This record gives sequence, C-alpha cells and structure tokens, in this order.
Amino acid sequence: MRAAPSPTIPPLAGGETGPDALRPLLDTVLDALREGATHRGGPLPAGGPDAVTRRLRHALGDALPDTGTDPRHALHTLTRALTEGAADPAHPHCAAHLHTPPLALAAAADLAASALNPSMDSWDQAPAASALEDLVTHALATEVYPRAPRPDALVTTGGTESNQLALLLARERHRHHPVRTVVGAAAHHSFRRAAWLLGLPEPLTVPTPRGTLDPAALDTTLTGLHGPLLVAATAGTTDTGRIDPLPEIADLCQTHGADLHIDAAYGGPALFSPTHRPLLAGLDRAHSVTLDLHKLGWLPAAAGILAVRDTADLTPLTHTADYLNADDDTEAGLPDLLGRSPRTTRRPDVLKIAVVLRALGRTGLGTLVDQCCTLAHHLADLIEKNPDLELHERPTLTTVLFRPRHAPDTTVATIRRTLLTQGRAVLGRARADGRLWLKATLLNPHATPRDLEALLTLVEGSTDR
Repeated sequence: MRAAPSPTIPPLAGGETGPDALRPLLDTVLDALREGATHRGGPLPAGGPDAVTRRLRHALGDALPDTGTDPRHALHTLTRALTEGAADPAHPHCAAHLHTPPLALAAAADLAASALNPSMDSWDQAPAASALEDLVTHALATEVYPRAPRPDALVTTGGTESNQLALLLARERHRHHPVRTVVGAAAHHSFRRAAWLLGLPEPLTVPTPRGTLDPAALDTTLTGLHGPLLVAATAGTTDTGRIDPLPEIADLCQTHGADLHIDAAYGGPALFSPTHRPLLAGLDRAHSVTLDLHKLGWLPAAAGILAVRDTADLTPLTHTADYLNADDDTEAGLPDLLGRSPRTTRRPDVLKIAVVLRALGRTGLGTLVDQCCTLAHHLADLIEKNPDLELHERPTLTTVLFRPRHAPDTTVATIRRTLLTQGRAVLGRARADGRLWLKATLLNPHATPRDLEALLTLVEGSTDR
C-alpha cells in the first residue's frame, strides 16, 4: 500500500533561497496595497464599524479552513482587504493621533528584520543585531544625555512600556519605601496603569490649569509629601503637544530630593532639529527619558526608547535564565541580553531605527520635524483667519486644536464621527478648558497647505449639515 504523499512544505524567508521565495510575494503585497488604497479612495473606509467588519468577513471567509487556499491568493486577498479597510496615516486627511506614516525605507528595513527573525533574548540568536542595538542605543542615549559619562538606552515597544520601566527603576532605587509618582493632569494614562501593575501608590495629580505642570503648584505639592518621590514631566502632551517647563521642574526635584522622569515620547525627536531643540532644555537633567521614534521619527511601530543617565541605573533589570545567559557564557564574553528588556522574545526593532538614522542623519530627521511643525502653524493661521472657526492656541509641536465657533460640544463630536463614517477625514478629539475640540496631529511631511485647506472645508461642510 502506497503512503500518502507529503504535503508541500512552504518556503522560508531566510537563508540563501529566502530572497527568491520572497520576491514574487513582494509583488503580490505591493499590488494588493495599491489596489486596496485605490479602492478605499480616502483616509479610511466609509460606512463605519459594521460595514468594515462585513467587508473583512467576506474577504476572510473561513479563518481556519481544513484545507488552505493558494498562498499568493490568500496573501493578496487579505492584504488588499486590510488596506481597503485601513486608516491610512499617509493620507493628509488622516491626522487624529500620534500615528505616523512610516518612511518607505523604514518599512523595507522592517521586512529584512522579519525575514531574518533574530530574537533579541540571547546572543546566539542575534549576534549582529545585538551588536547593532548596543551601538545605536548608545548613540541615542548620548543624544539625550550629551554630558553624561555613561548614558544608556533600551529599545521598547513605545511610551507605555518606557514609562512603566521608568517607574520600575524608581521603585528599585527605593526598594524599602514605596515610591509616590507625581504627574500633571495632562500626563499620559500609562503612569496610572504602570503604578497599578507595579503595586505602587496611585499617582498624585497636580492641577494644570494652563495645560502644563505649574512650578508653584508642584512646589506646594512636593513640600507636603514625604518618602521617595518620582515626578513625571511631559515633553509633548498627547492632547495639545505642550511641553512642561522642564528646567524649573528639574530645579524643584533637586530641591525636594525627588527623582525626575520626562515622558518625551512625542516631543523627544525635536532633539534632531536645531530650531526646536531648545524646547527640550532641561531634558538631560532627568533620571530617565522616554522617546518614541514611531511618532516624530517616521518609523513603523514599534520603535520606543528609554534613555537613562548612567548604565548602572539599568542594573535592576538583570535577570538570569541558564539556557539564555548562563554565568559561564557571560564570563566568557557572550553578551547578556536579558537585562535589556523585561520581555524575552523581542524583534530587532533596532534595524529600522539604525537604517533611518544612518540614511537621514540629524539634519534629515530635523528637517522632517521642522516641516511638520511648519504645517501645524500654517493650519493655525488658516483657522485664525476663518471667522467660523476657533483656534485653541498656537501649536507647540504639530498638534492643533480647533472647533466651529459657538458650536456646542455635541456638534463637535458629531462632526468628527460624521467625517469618520463617510471615510473623508480622521480627526481626533480633546477636551481643554472645559470644552471639546477637534484635534489635528500633523505628522505627514508630504502634506501641503492645499491639503489643510481641504481638511477645513470638510469640517465646515459637516458643520452645515
């Protein structure tokens, strides 16, 4: 009796034959991306959640069939469906969140990382990637702490993980007493979640009537507190892009003996711009700093960084698993990677960071930062000149809040949802000064003044309905 034939084993992405296997699949992906974007025809799909789910369900069919279909057909069908149903940050009218359109160069580097698939938890899985990560994180740490003798940085999944690690390191610095975190009202929500996960007291919120941490109010708060303290300042708030007065806050932390962490996930890459770098004066006085290069860095997520003033500050993350970093291997010179992240398996996100830093340099990245900040000011100019629209304030970075003049909050919320449902624009929402505002976060350096004019026309057209 003849044995049943073995099923065909699909080709792999790595090795010498991997590129030959990938090449036709890349053509399939690129065709599907183009077709999906063309069919969508705007910044996001029209029809709202039910319509998107219905179209996706039709494309997917049976999510786990007994017998698979043609691989290229599956790849094309689902890539096209995902593209057609995507909110596309590369569209100039997709401007709601800190959700950047990645550079093509960075996406290509991400493909290489996926094909090679080094796992950044032991040197024998990632020899070159671990060396690259060491070199790049040192360069970025030095950018944040130019005068520190031994700065260091970790690659993270983004601001949430970086902020959590900052609280973890503060907790370990003061192991015998619980650390109390002090934040402004505009601080990122991840601080509260991090305190909960780490078993720390609920962060104490200092009122921020002007949207930033007020030094006088912070001084009063710190004067009334005892025990270890961590002040978390913000350089680029999520809602408005404002930057806390970092030098004054650093002075107060020094006076009161409090640790300082600065969440610069949004504003940190302004370091690359000679024009905007002064906004970050005082950044290097923090114990730790968060920045995200998948925001003002134009990288695919994830590309977060946690920088510290001294590499010894990362010692609490030391962890040993004999099969990954046995003592004798480490003593023999094999790098220990487990202390570089609370995660075990993790992608080599450093590759796309390295490629973009090398290709663009400070000047190229600074130019992109300046371009988006200029766009934000142009949008603010257009709003100020329009008698039917109201500007909240001039932008600090690339975020602009505005609303139809004299409209109630319910109308503002309806305008946003109408544009979403129609697939015509993606705007965020933010509450400031007791009112609801439309939020445009401009991260597309290819957007033009005419694109901004068209965006405001869409808002006004929805107001008239």
